[in-house]
Amino acid sequence: MGRRARGWLSRASPAAFSTYAIFAAFSAYFCMYGFRKPFSAATFDGQGFSGLDLKTTLVISQVLGYTLSKFLGVKLVSELAPGRRALVLIGLIGFAELALLAFGLVSPPWRPVAIFFNGLPLGAVWGLVFGFLEGRRTSEILGAGLSASYIVASGAVKSVGRALLEFGVTETWMPFVTGLIFVLPFLGAVWMLQQLPPPTPRDVAARTQRAPMTSVERRAFFLRFGVGLTVLTALYTFLTAYRDFRDNFAAEIWRAVGHAGKPSLFVLSELPIAVVVLLGLALLYRIADNRRAFFAVHLVMMAGTVLIGVATLLFDLGVLPALPWMILIGTGLYLAYVPYGCMLFDRLIAASGAAGTAVFMIYVTDAFGYAGSVGVLLYKELGQADLSWLAFFRGFSYVTSVVCTAAFISSAWYFGRRMRATKAGP
Repeated sequence: MGRRARGWLSRASPAAFSTYAIFAAFSAYFCMYGFRKPFSAATFDGQGFSGLDLKTTLVISQVLGYTLSKFLGVKLVSELAPGRRALVLIGLIGFAELALLAFGLVSPPWRPVAIFFNGLPLGAVWGLVFGFLEGRRTSEILGAGLSASYIVASGAVKSVGRALLEFGVTETWMPFVTGLIFVLPFLGAVWMLQQLPPPTPRDVAARTQRAPMTSVERRAFFLRFGVGLTVLTALYTFLTAYRDFRDNFAAEIWRAVGHAGKPSLFVLSELPIAVVVLLGLALLYRIADNRRAFFAVHLVMMAGTVLIGVATLLFDLGVLPALPWMILIGTGLYLAYVPYGCMLFDRLIAASGAAGTAVFMIYVTDAFGYAGSVGVLLYKELGQADLSWLAFFRGFSYVTSVVCTAAFISSAWYFGRRMRATKAGP
């Protein structure tokens, strides 16, 4: 059956191939959220570590594990042979589900430890899934389809978690039960990914050869574009922290704006965001010139960060109600955030002619991004404890909009000069 599927995909039209690849990748990463995010649907009232509330302690514990996974993934995902991706994916998810089982079994003081080990394997999943898609002429479309998964998955999984809580499942066992629901769909999605053929010679000619990168090659690539990559990494740290805060404390934010007790709201508010972002970013694949496409991606991302600030200002002035505000800032956030994981570095690799994989820089930025997320949570709890979740989030929206917009302008200027100098030669 697998051989027939691979044969059909090798002969399939671009539209059929893209539809299959997007469905497989979307499904795999969507299911991963069933093991990562269900616990955030609960409130977990109580005292955590060092004066932090229990919910914040659990969020920080999981993000720490997830962050460590990203740092480890810089080496693991960049160097892993393509033939081993599927087996490693299954092992990582199995480990995460066992950690959720431990979360339900252990006494309360040990639950942050269990949720740390739940996050530890999951940070590598994105790179392994994207590895099946990168280096193709349609990588923008495929990457946008994959990215749509985490826009809607977090809300969908939290809706499942809230429904289980209302059905009578306890807060401590709800994450494990939610994970069980997604086990079989995840295995099916990984099998589908495994059937994808490698990039064709035409793909390689358009987007360069994608091969595992050694530590020497990774260092050389970073040094080549060091200033610009540092700016993009710092920028991504803001975006990740903002996205993670919005995601982990969505229940508290919705409650503060008067929309508590509506499980379906988690997913319904994210669906229009996914559609807009998916359609907007998928159009970028039509730009054949890799350098022009790289700067077009910058422009779209900058428009997203501007939208965050404008929408928040309109909300504060009473022009926008809460629901449109959450949808608009989500749209702006993901227009700026999604390209990091699927097309920004893919186009940079192609435009620069470097041999290697975009997953390397995806994981460098991700690692620092989630470290920033922990920093923001600690700042909120220890430095701004008197601020409500909503008030802190509104202020965070303005800071993210201004800082990230300025950083995108700086990044575009740097890479514009650097690429012109490279093209001109010595």
